[in-house]
Amino acid sequence: MGTIVLSGTVVLVILGFGNHTWWLVAVALLFVYMQYGRGGASASSSGGSSGSSGGSSGGGSGAVPGSYRAYRDRRDKQARWDRRYRRERPLESRRQARER
Repeated sequence: MGTIVLSGTVVLVILGFGNHTWWLVAVALLFVYMQYGRGGASASSSGGSSGSSGGSSGGGSGAVPGSYRAYRDRRDKQARWDRRYRRERPLESRRQARER
């Protein structure tokens, strides 16, 4: 889908050298794709992989739970790395705690 939108935008920009209205159409096409095209694709891909955890999220837009889920995954991964660092380097982690 993105390839079609991108090639269509290029064609509209090329046509825009003769008539500047086509440039506005190209910008509108990119805007609509950014607002609705990518959000729908990411919501469907994240919704399909979540399985049983999809029911626990509240109502609302499909992209918001996916972004929160990604945030939560990043946060948990960082917490695991922090715990591992403190476990493997206790002296360094104590020194850094004193400096704070």
